[in-house]
Amino acid sequence: MRLGVLDVGSNTVHLLVVDAHPGARPIPAHSHKAELRLAQLLDADGAIGTKGVDRLVTVVRTALQAAEDKGVQNLLPFATSAVREARNAEDVLTRVRAETGVELTVLSGAEEARLTFLAARRWFGWSAGKLLVLDIGGGSLEIAYGIDEEPDAVASLPLGAGRLTAARLPGDPPHPDDVRALRRYVRAEIAGTVGEFTRFGAPDHVVATSKTFKQLARIAGAARSAEGLYVQRQLKRESLEGWVPRLAGMTTAERAELPGVSEGRAGQLVAGALVAEAAMDLFGVESLEICPWALREGVILRRLDHMGQG
Repeated sequence: MRLGVLDVGSNTVHLLVVDAHPGARPIPAHSHKAELRLAQLLDADGAIGTKGVDRLVTVVRTALQAAEDKGVQNLLPFATSAVREARNAEDVLTRVRAETGVELTVLSGAEEARLTFLAARRWFGWSAGKLLVLDIGGGSLEIAYGIDEEPDAVASLPLGAGRLTAARLPGDPPHPDDVRALRRYVRAEIAGTVGEFTRFGAPDHVVATSKTFKQLARIAGAARSAEGLYVQRQLKRESLEGWVPRLAGMTTAERAELPGVSEGRAGQLVAGALVAEAAMDLFGVESLEICPWALREGVILRRLDHMGQG
């Protein structure tokens, strides 16, 4: 059957259409994205303003039309941290439902981490052993660890690249004092969770998902996306540590000129790099592998599992 996942994230609204059935690998058929940056549209009280909700409704309506055009039989719509943490989340969800008919399921941070972990486990298989999975979104950082399909430990921290950029890195390029302050904050937040994971022992394989990690790996020399999903792409901590100060010294326009960095994401790459560097350092990770599958694929796989059980 043809499934659609509508992901209302902190940076983008992304419709992914796949052809899938239980027991088979989901095959991508169509992708539709719109930059929205909900994490940066919160007002002083933490609510999504009227203009932000207007844009969200318009984008969801457009994605819904795209899903219909592509013959989607089953649409799985969900929202992550930007909507989850908005002070007016219920009002936003009510308006989206009233004006588009789409009932957005709001995932908790723990659910995000579990579903992303499921996608990584299915991608790498049982031979990967104990997995540590890192995912930097626009609004939050998800961490998951385990040897099965259900992780033994998960954490969701308010360390998304978009959120941190909007709140703590106002300059272009950011002021060195702001960069140092953000570095201290990020490391203190992550350090508080490390013990929850290290008590299970060292992972056999460390993987990362998300656009932030993919762009950092590409900058550090990983293969282009055009070379295909099955090319191994790694990010070494030593290389990342060399890039962080360079990225912090660049303007957004200069970062956008780097290989693999999109104009829309260039502004938040410094914050994302600081989070990635801190996570790799504090968890003792020298090198990690980029996983092509992430949250959206996890949502699809979970639905297919339930269909198979039925």
